[in-house]
Amino acid sequence: MKCTLLIAYQLLTGICDTSTGLLLMTAPALTLRFMKLHAAADALPFLSYIGVFVLSVGLACLYGALLIQRKASADRLEVVWLLTAITRGLVAGFVAEKVASGALEAGWSTVAITDGVFALLQLFGLSRGWLRGVYA
Repeated sequence: MKCTLLIAYQLLTGICDTSTGLLLMTAPALTLRFMKLHAAADALPFLSYIGVFVLSVGLACLYGALLIQRKASADRLEVVWLLTAITRGLVAGFVAEKVASGALEAGWSTVAITDGVFALLQLFGLSRGWLRGVYA
């Protein structure tokens, strides 16, 4: 059961971030419309650039699913969790501060909340050793 939940989590986060990253890279205006957000036209190239980083987090999460499926060492999955939690935590803090200061519209708070929840979940899981004995 634990293995199934971990694969599901990795696939959920990986597919969401990979698809969002690809959409931001290739169609940032459309992506923002999906998210019910707005940005100036001259900001769209920078959103495409941000999409590359979102894509990298998504691919790391999908790699985590592959590690689980291949029954790789839990140490490897822990590194994926640590690095993606750091990235998500930094994004959450940055976006939350920008929303609070009025530099980003309130709709961006969903990004801060989602990334913050995933970061905290992963850091909590790492501190509790959730990934140890995952194949038992």
